[in-house]
This record gives sequence, structure tokens and C-alpha cells, in this order.
Amino acid sequence: MTVTPRVSFEFFPPNTPEAQERLWKSIEKLAPLNPDFVSVTYGAGGSTRERTHETVARLKQETALAPAAHLTCVGSTREDIADILSRYKVLGVNHLVALRGDIPKDQTPEQALNHYRYASDLIEHIQAFGGFEFSVAGYPERHPESTDTQQDIRHLKAKVDLGAKDVMTQFFFEPDTFLRFRDDCVAAGINVPIVPGILPISNVTQTIRFAGMCGANIPQRMIDLFAGLDDDPETRNLIATNEAITLCQRLHDEGVEDFHFYTLNRSELVYGICHALGIRPLKDVTSS
Repeated sequence: MTVTPRVSFEFFPPNTPEAQERLWKSIEKLAPLNPDFVSVTYGAGGSTRERTHETVARLKQETALAPAAHLTCVGSTREDIADILSRYKVLGVNHLVALRGDIPKDQTPEQALNHYRYASDLIEHIQAFGGFEFSVAGYPERHPESTDTQQDIRHLKAKVDLGAKDVMTQFFFEPDTFLRFRDDCVAAGINVPIVPGILPISNVTQTIRFAGMCGANIPQRMIDLFAGLDDDPETRNLIATNEAITLCQRLHDEGVEDFHFYTLNRSELVYGICHALGIRPLKDVTSS
């Protein structure tokens, strides 16, 4: 590897004092790696709206990090979205991750999608409001609600054509999955950076559940690799880190220069992966 890659980190808003402490310890550990930005997720149907805003506000006010706020439109009115945009504008947060969002279990699609049917509808509202740049999501494997991958690409291009600065992908575990997706994006005329989303497997059962929700495939070889390690977190984390490093190094060799890490509010694995990619804390860089 010749060029040190750029990284960004995703966190989710905590819901207990213990989770809050774990989140901010992780942020403190990862901040010296100088990420391009850190994003904060937004729960289904806006269920974490206030906690997301509070976390983004604290990042903006108490750290030197550049926060990006996830924003979904499922279950929201145009007035709701305008209020959120106004609050972020006051904070000086101008980077959004624009998503349609998941439909809550207690709502029908007709109920949840009453005001915005697609992420592109939300993006048009953001653009009309003005003052924001935005990232969008891409699916290297078929979106759970999609009929085929080409439909996904068409929808993605529509979002990019509305002004997206980049595409951050759903997680995946095989490099060829991402590389095929990148090739399809280029062939479709999508000319913004395609940033791979990396999820280190720290909990196999949890990862299988996440994968089922978003349409990602976990190779059988990886399931076999982690078999029998439920009660051995040290070995499990060692293998998880090695797998993610191998994936990132292959992608970097194929020209990928940006990586987005799904941290699950934990720093240990992500910090080790970044170290292997040549990313060092700023204090080490400035003192050398």
C-alpha cells in the first residue's frame, strides 16, 4: 500500500448511562486517528431523533470531529424534517446521511411512507432547504425490498444525480462483492466515490441478525471460522480483526482510498484495523 486511506466512523446514540460512557470512551480512542467525519445513526421511524441530535450536538460542541447526522424520512412529515434541518443548521452541522429508513414493525408501508416514499424525496427536500451536503447509501448486495440489483443501481443513480457527495455502502464480507458493485456503479455513470462500509464481526449471532435485516450475505466459511468461539472473546476478536484487515487491504490494493467503519460504539477492533492500514494517531504523526 502506498497511499494511507481515509476513514470515517459510524456510532449510534446511547440509551443508557453505561452505553453513553462506552460510546464516549470509543470516540476518545478513535478521534486521534483523524477521521474525515463521524456519523450518528437515526432509529427506525425517527425513534432516536432526540438522542441522535444530542449526540451530534455534543460531537460538534465538545470535539474537533466533523459530525454527520443520519436523517431518515419514514414516518416523518415535511414539517418534522424542516424542524430537524433547522436545528442542524443552527448547530453548524452541514453533512447529512440521507436515508429512507426502515418501516417500523407496528406500521404498514402506506402509513410509514405517507409523506416521503423514497430517499430521493427526502433529498429533494434537503436540497430545497439549502445549506447541506449529503451522503447516500448503496447496497453491494440486493436491497431486501428490491426485485433485482439493477433496480438498486437505478435508484442509487437517481440519488447521486440529485447531488450526493458520495455513496457509503452497506456492509459485506467478500471483496469481490464490493468490486462488482463498484464496476456496476461506474457502468451506470455514477461518478462519486463509492465508500465501502466495513463491519468487523465481534458478535456472530448479532451480525447474522443484522445481515438478515439488510440483505447482506455472510459466507459459510466465516460462520465456520467463528464456530465454537461464543465463550472465547479474545480469539473471536483476533479472528475478526484479521478478517477485516484482509478485506480492507485487498480493497485498498484495488484502488479504494476511503473506508467507513460500523463501530457498534466499540473502538478496539476498529483501532487495530486502522493501525494495520497505516493510520496513526495525530500525536504520533506530528511528533515524528
